[in-house]
Amino acid sequence: MASYRFAKRPSSGDAIAFEKGVLSVPGNPVIPFVEGDGTGPDIWRASVRVFDAALKKAYGSERKVSWMKVYAGEESHAVTGEWLPQETLDAFTEFRVSIKGPLSTPVGGGIRSLNVTLRQVLDLYACIRPVRYFEGVGNPMKEPEKLDVVIFRENTEDVYAGIEWKAGSREAEEIADLLRTKYGAEIRAGSALGIKPMSEFGSKRLVKMAMQYALANGRKSLTLVHKGNIMKYTEGAFRDWGYEVAASDFKGQFCTEADLSKGGNASRADCLVVKDRIADAMFQQLLLRPDEYDVIATPNLNGDYLSDAAAAQVGGLGLAPGGNVGDGVAVFEATHGTAPKYANLDKINPGSVILSGVMMFEYMGWKEAGELIVRGLEAAIKSKRVTYDLARQMPGATEVSTSAFGDEIIKGMGA
Repeated sequence: MASYRFAKRPSSGDAIAFEKGVLSVPGNPVIPFVEGDGTGPDIWRASVRVFDAALKKAYGSERKVSWMKVYAGEESHAVTGEWLPQETLDAFTEFRVSIKGPLSTPVGGGIRSLNVTLRQVLDLYACIRPVRYFEGVGNPMKEPEKLDVVIFRENTEDVYAGIEWKAGSREAEEIADLLRTKYGAEIRAGSALGIKPMSEFGSKRLVKMAMQYALANGRKSLTLVHKGNIMKYTEGAFRDWGYEVAASDFKGQFCTEADLSKGGNASRADCLVVKDRIADAMFQQLLLRPDEYDVIATPNLNGDYLSDAAAAQVGGLGLAPGGNVGDGVAVFEATHGTAPKYANLDKINPGSVILSGVMMFEYMGWKEAGELIVRGLEAAIKSKRVTYDLARQMPGATEVSTSAFGDEIIKGMGA
């Protein structure tokens, strides 16, 4: 049991356990949370009221959460002197399931991304981003309801590994010189350099998790998205390793597009279709033929772009949840930024954290609570009493505050 200097362990509640690949969730789990930077505190205050209301309505006194505040980001730096204290990592590990708001990351210099650090230190190798349409939300598409995808983004490798050197640095010059003299690489003088590691181990475990999800949830296809036509030994290998893990671990449960084209016994209506697409072409496919895609597995950078682009098709990041999941440890999070100009104004949309909470409850096996929250959100949107980002896209809508939108969601649970 870890000791905590700044965070306070709740007086009641137990840690979630993980044994033989299965979570064991007590009736009163302790769940750590980070409010987040910028608008994070406003969003968290609304979100936690929605969570508690859903739990009470779904389970009465049988199930509840003991929330444990832990520190990361700007508040952490002010309180503890550190951007990401070890005790926060200890809490995420001890209690296994946690949730967080957005954290600031400077562009260029300054601290390294805290989100990336969390994912790598805790080995949260899958960033899971479900993207779907909520009826009534303004969007740029004619048929937004056709997009319903779950993106599994490899979370620890690729260019996000953070192995890079500044232009003009001694390290960059030394490595560039090695590549020129030993391997004949053509690198301009004064170049910045970065390394793109992608492993068979990391790629296969990501695709395996995506395959398991697709099969468990009755999804029809899994698409491997890559840029293997250009980066043949990294992204191309991701594609090949994806097909390999499907063949080795899911024999008899899937088929390929090539199998379907052959007809006969290989053409089955009940198989999970595994296919692959070049990354840039996939952006067009999601716009023109979104209903042909279901679960997507892709390397880190592709997944970052694709998940935000897909969210834009159905109304934006305000309703885009996310989870970072490893083996027995998961951190669910807002997928948008901190929006500091709206901090403490009770204005921003809390939907991303609220829907990430739905993912969290589903991960815990508490699906009834998640279903109530979704029902409440749908009712709030239909009532057209929404935060400014949604109101400006919905003719006839009434703009309400962050806290009032939380009230509307709670009211909508009984609709």
